Amino acid sequence: MTSALRTPRAAAIAGVLFAILLTTALALVRLAAPSDPSNPSAWLADQTRKRMVVVALNLIPFAGIAFLWFIGVVRDRLGEHEDRFFATVFLGSGLLFVTMLFVASAVTAALVTSLAGTGTAADVSSFGRGVGSVVLHTYAMRMAAVFTISTATIGLRTGFIPRWLGFSGYAIASVLLLAIGITLWVELLFPLWILLFSLDTLVRSLAGGANDRPGDAAPRW
Repeated sequence: MTSALRTPRAAAIAGVLFAILLTTALALVRLAAPSDPSNPSAWLADQTRKRMVVVALNLIPFAGIAFLWFIGVVRDRLGEHEDRFFATVFLGSGLLFVTMLFVASAVTAALVTSLAGTGTAADVSSFGRGVGSVVLHTYAMRMAAVFTISTATIGLRTGFIPRWLGFSGYAIASVLLLAIGITLWVELLFPLWILLFSLDTLVRSLAGGANDRPGDAAPRW
């Protein structure tokens, strides 16, 4: 049982699940939400859009669980090669990302429930959507960028990931930090990178040495 839990395949599977669930949830919300936040009727009157948002909100908790599992297995995989500084940033940013993701989802869920039950005015709808949007797009995605940077740094210095994956992580993190305001679709870059990370881990584990920890040599901290 212990050996099975420590295999990198567990991290790979959790990462793939997280990437699929978060990508689906973000895409559904982006497609369903009205472009004009002052006009809530676009998704209150349209039952299809409302169902898309509800489905997305129901996927978020499972995405968060998969992400926490992904973090735990990656840390266990690194073992004694994990540097304390980068481990703190890695774990802290990951936990903050999940927390803010859940907060944004809770605010949105409360807004949908309230509007569906009482037909609250547009200004309340605008306020609720604004809070959820700021928490997710401004704060959660910045934490996702920090998580990506720390993960890429740890992976490169321990030899846990290939160089192309590490440098692509730096590029994606830069976009999430600096260009999130251009288009919200760039948020999908984060689950995409986790998916690439997980698939690379899965391929390596299937190729052999699934239970070996990375970097028999000393890490280049």
